[in-house]
Parts: sequence; C-alpha cells; structure tokens
Amino acid sequence: MDIRVFRPGDLSFADRAAWTALQAKAHLHGSPELANPFLAPEFTLAVGRARRGTRIAVVHEGGEPAAFFPFQRTATGVGRAVGLGVSDCQGLVHRPGFTWDAQELLRACGLAVWEFDHLAEGQRPFEASASGTFPSPVMDVDQGYDTYLRHLRERSPKFTRTTLAKERKLGRDIGEVRYVHDERDQTALHTLMAWKSAQYRRTGRSDRFAHPWINELTHQLFHTRSEPFAGILSVLYAGDRPIAAHFGLRTERVLACWFPAYDTEFAKYSPGLVLHLRMAEAAAADGIAYLDLGRGQKEYKDSLKTREITVSEGWVTRRHPVAYGHRARRAPVRALRNAVLARPELFEPADRLLKRMGRIRSRG
Repeated sequence: MDIRVFRPGDLSFADRAAWTALQAKAHLHGSPELANPFLAPEFTLAVGRARRGTRIAVVHEGGEPAAFFPFQRTATGVGRAVGLGVSDCQGLVHRPGFTWDAQELLRACGLAVWEFDHLAEGQRPFEASASGTFPSPVMDVDQGYDTYLRHLRERSPKFTRTTLAKERKLGRDIGEVRYVHDERDQTALHTLMAWKSAQYRRTGRSDRFAHPWINELTHQLFHTRSEPFAGILSVLYAGDRPIAAHFGLRTERVLACWFPAYDTEFAKYSPGLVLHLRMAEAAAADGIAYLDLGRGQKEYKDSLKTREITVSEGWVTRRHPVAYGHRARRAPVRALRNAVLARPELFEPADRLLKRMGRIRSRG
C-alpha cells in the first residue's frame, strides 16, 4: 500500500472530492454505513480545527486514492478515532473490494495503538480487534414517511397514537405547532445547548458542552455547508416558542442524530418524540434513506426504530510498550461500564444514583 499522511488543512481538493465520491456511491456498492456524516471529510476537518493531532492517511492504489483513514495521534503514538467521545461512526472509507493490513496501516501512521468505540460494520481488518459489538437503532425513511408511519402504527399502535395525540394537544394548549427542519438562527442552537447541558447535569452525566473543544466543534459544524454535508439544527415551536430541538449531521443519504433536547416545562407533551417524527418526515422528503439514532439503550430509540445496525469498540495494537500501557489503562474502565449498561440489575441502581447526584449538583 502507498500510504501518505496529511494534516487536515493539507488535504488536496482532489482528494477531498474523491473521499466524498466514495461516500456518495457507498450504498450502491453494498456499504451504506460508509455514507455516515461522521466519516465525511467535513467532520474530520472540523475536528482538526478544534483538536491537535488530527491526521488523515490517504491510501493509493494504481495512482488513485483507494481509501481515507482519519485519526487523532498523540506525540507518544497513541491513536484514537477522530472525535472519540462524540463521534458515532468511525473507520476507514474505501472503494469497493479494497482491503488493508491493520498493522501496516498503523505503522505508516506512526501509531502504536488505535482506539475506537463506534466502528462501522464491514471493517474486517479492524473488527478482528473489537472487544464488543453494540446495536445502533435507525429509522428507515427511504420508502417515504407515510410508509415509515404505517410500519410504526403496525408495530407500536399505542405509542404512535399517543404521540400524535400529544402533538395535537400541544397545539391546543400552547399554540400552533411549527417545525423548522434546518433552522439557521444561532440563538436556537444556544438554546438547545443550554437544554442539553441541563439534561447532562440533571441526570448526573458529564456535560459535554463544558468541554471547549466540543463547544467549538458544534459551532463549526453548524456553519459547515457543502453539497452533500451539513450541520442541521431542527426546532419544534409551539406558539412561536421553541420547545424541542436537535442538532445533527447529514450527508446525501444519512441523517446522524446527535444532540436532542427539549424544554422540560413541556415534558408532558413528549416534545422530543414529536420532534423526531417531524424530523423523519422532513428527512424523507429530502431524500434521506435513514436516521441513525446512535449507539445506546434508550426507550425512545426502541419506540422509533425500524431496525438496528451494529457498531464495535476496541483497540488495534502493534507490539509496542505504549500500546500495552494504553490498553491496560483503558480496558478495565470500558469493561466495567459495559457490564453495568448490559445488566439491568446493575444499570438501574447506578442510573438512580447518577440522577440523585445530578439533582444535588443542580441545586448547588
């Protein structure tokens, strides 16, 4: 393999165009997961502006780019997936039939180890090093919103009926319900981020927007627009008041759901569920094939999904002291977290404790 490593800003226009073209045709070649926005060059370029050590390996075959591998690297050779911690899809974007040697790729990139937690399906040279696989629910809308809604009614009639009734009641009680699929008012983005930060604190989770680089990344992506890629802010209004919002990323065929939140004053109307149905309707009209709800067990995801795709987590390592040390530090933490998440008898009391701590923190 002819592998060349670039800083994001040094990637040529031709290489960016080739990368985008591979994503655009991925569904035609049986690899629709490669069209995910988190695998797009725009996402890597945005992370590169917010985080040092972001690099892109371009693999050439026959003088043409055959694959693109974005990653982050420390001075000691510890590698991570681009945006690890906020990226919901990771891996190598490649042309049909391309395969690679994971050890050779890491060596060319100057990496002793590469860590991932949302590896896309079909990345066999990396999947061999996965320590676990996890479902990521999706909402298929490629046959149109009416078809999606019909399937939802057949599978979950009570849920569908109740959610649509709550939307009508919201309109009667608060004011006309209005949905904006691609809201360009940055004030609405700040409202969403405030809701989400409050949700993190309320549930005892770490506030992602307290990290300056995530805050910066979100703003950059909100202003990012290209032919196939965009940061999409969707807002549900009632009586001209925003009550729910979502910020995610889209490519030509995939809308990646990322940061949803709502005003808790209106919780009884289930505004988050209403918002997701409106998002599905608008996405279908816009030619999107599916909405990726992201890894994680949530009741609302189970209610809305049509199927699940699979993502993996783990480490690709070379025989190197840095790799051994990094894995020794990270593996026990991951194993404990996954054990808690997978077992209700452990997760439920842990979740209650986090929420109790969140309430205490919010009052303070």
